[in-house]
Amino acid sequence: MSGPHDLFARYTFGHPERAAAELRAVLPAYVVSEVDWASLRREPGSVVDPELRETESDLLFTARMRTGQSLLLYVLLEHQSSVDRWMALRMLRYVVRQVERWRTEHPEHTRLPLIIPLVMYHGPDGAWTAPRRVEDLFDLPREERERWRALVPRFEYLLDDLTAEREEALSARSGPPLARLAWLVLRYGRTGELARKLPDWVTLFAQVHADAEGAEHLVVVIRYLVWVGDAAVHTAARRVLHSVLDEQRAEELMGSWAEEMIERGIQQGLEKGLAQGLQQGLSRGRAEDVLRILSKRGVQVDEAARQRILTCSDLTTLDLWFDRSLSATTLADVLDGLAW
Repeated sequence: MSGPHDLFARYTFGHPERAAAELRAVLPAYVVSEVDWASLRREPGSVVDPELRETESDLLFTARMRTGQSLLLYVLLEHQSSVDRWMALRMLRYVVRQVERWRTEHPEHTRLPLIIPLVMYHGPDGAWTAPRRVEDLFDLPREERERWRALVPRFEYLLDDLTAEREEALSARSGPPLARLAWLVLRYGRTGELARKLPDWVTLFAQVHADAEGAEHLVVVIRYLVWVGDAAVHTAARRVLHSVLDEQRAEELMGSWAEEMIERGIQQGLEKGLAQGLQQGLSRGRAEDVLRILSKRGVQVDEAARQRILTCSDLTTLDLWFDRSLSATTLADVLDGLAW
């Protein structure tokens, strides 16, 4: 089953235009200048080991160089919680699988295409520390080490360690708005800083929404924030939405917030055996929606009424309050007629 990091990263960087932004940010300048970026396209299939698909996903792209030579660009999206010391060996295995597949599909060729491997990392445990070269994994004799190194397999992958990048550097990268926002969200998505950072990215959120497919992009970003963020992140994300969208559209999206919490509750319930996850996720989400709508409409809610709404577990009542809150001018417009 794909997790939220996998889905968000693949959605964002599976598109050639946004993949090109990632690749151009990491590849050496002499490579960037030689690639015909208009020819970049995504190829189907994955070579990631099945047991690792919860923590990583991969994308393969083909392009032509300006000389006409074929080029493969293999991108591994690494989002596990800890750095894997053996990544160089795994990447070598994945690259071999890709070229073996290529050989099967192109039996007439006598040479392999140029393939460049890249790992994008955004784990929560700090900067990437694993060796990037296979030869560094071998236990070589200390004497004349370099001579021994020349005898073992050589392989190195490129690394885009988002955790090591400053916010200013990521913001300054060239690329479509969704790619730039994704770099930031992935960078801070599992840190305690995300809720504080989100308000600073309002302009970027607005640029994402202004794109031709901006509404869909915005929903994907919000869904990711719902899954990975805590209550503070949820609150900050909602505020950003109200800064970017008109009130009606923001509230429509807020209406789907509870559904996202249901999904989250279902997943947590399956993992922890909590049968109440679905009910609690929906009830809490809908109660928070009612309070936020009342706040946006300028309706004062005293503490007793606030607690009544938050602690209500009856979905029929919460749905009624939600519907009433959309046009309410006073608290009585929402709560009157129902027993306290």
